[in-house]
Amino acid sequence: MDDFLKKFHELMSAAVRQNASDLHIAVGKKPNLRIDGALVGIEQEPVVTPEIAQGLVMSILTDEQKQRFLEKKELDLSYALEDKARFRVNVFFQKGFYAAALRTIPTKIKTIEQLNLPSILHDFTKISQGFVLFVGPAGHGKSTALAAIVDEVNHKRTEHIITVEDPIEYLFVQDRSIISQREVRMDTPTFHNALRSLLRQDPDVVMIGEMRDPESIATAMTAAETGHLVFSTLHTNSAAQTIDRIIDSFPPGQQGQVTSQLAATLVGIVSLRLIPHVGGGRIPAYEIMVVNSAIRNLIRERKAYQIDLVIETSLQEGMITLNRSLSTLVKQKQISLENAELYSLNPSELRILLDRV
Repeated sequence: MDDFLKKFHELMSAAVRQNASDLHIAVGKKPNLRIDGALVGIEQEPVVTPEIAQGLVMSILTDEQKQRFLEKKELDLSYALEDKARFRVNVFFQKGFYAAALRTIPTKIKTIEQLNLPSILHDFTKISQGFVLFVGPAGHGKSTALAAIVDEVNHKRTEHIITVEDPIEYLFVQDRSIISQREVRMDTPTFHNALRSLLRQDPDVVMIGEMRDPESIATAMTAAETGHLVFSTLHTNSAAQTIDRIIDSFPPGQQGQVTSQLAATLVGIVSLRLIPHVGGGRIPAYEIMVVNSAIRNLIRERKAYQIDLVIETSLQEGMITLNRSLSTLVKQKQISLENAELYSLNPSELRILLDRV
């Protein structure tokens, strides 16, 4: 093992040891860990020079990856640190210098309860077909929640689960189900190639790591429409915004058909935020939308802006708005009011909820 690879392993081990979600390598700064949402420099490490950055980045790449990285100027990959942890890695250039951002992926997949997520999510693992989305900003637990859901299907049902990921994040251990995890470039030439061949591989449950364009969205909806249970993620802030984003990503001539498909196939949307806990660590706040007849009608009529009201008035169906989730955490003294307002999409409404105590 060369010196740069040894040093990178030490930095990764520090990230695992300190329960950091991310490790950053940037020229002109010490290596940084993201702990409970905040970046912290590793004090005992020297400031990263251009030579150190290049050495660290290139030490974890195969010859093929090095060639692709130098051509494309950025690269996604996964990296296993022995049996301690896996990392989702993005290496890139900034101002001509090498740089890297590594997301820590624990080796053990947590359950819905261990993640402090609501029990309504168990219902999504029991349905036979439909489309379930996990949304929210980057780094707020979408992939982790998705892994918990898929692993529960794995343990409780006899299904063929296919995942399409770029790169593979969590590694599933097959239990009652067969799990085929496909990584772009390693197992299939392209993301779209994997999606096109998906339905010929006899899946029951499909997990698409991220819906990144109209083609992947269309494939997901078609799979849900043809009798499959489909899970995926999207970088949006709320259920209502997600629905508009999906429809608006298609040309005007296709939006009518997409709207009908979405109304027919969508089962639920879970929007996540990880909020700093007053005792340290982070705790999830969430918006849960379970599609009922009222929401299907609002999707068909392109009135997504009215969905928040349906969610607010459907607590008995397991739905909850982000503000109600935040207000509950504030009342339980698990998060601060300041952080609740920071992560709320409507702070004035949040204050009204809190004033009702």
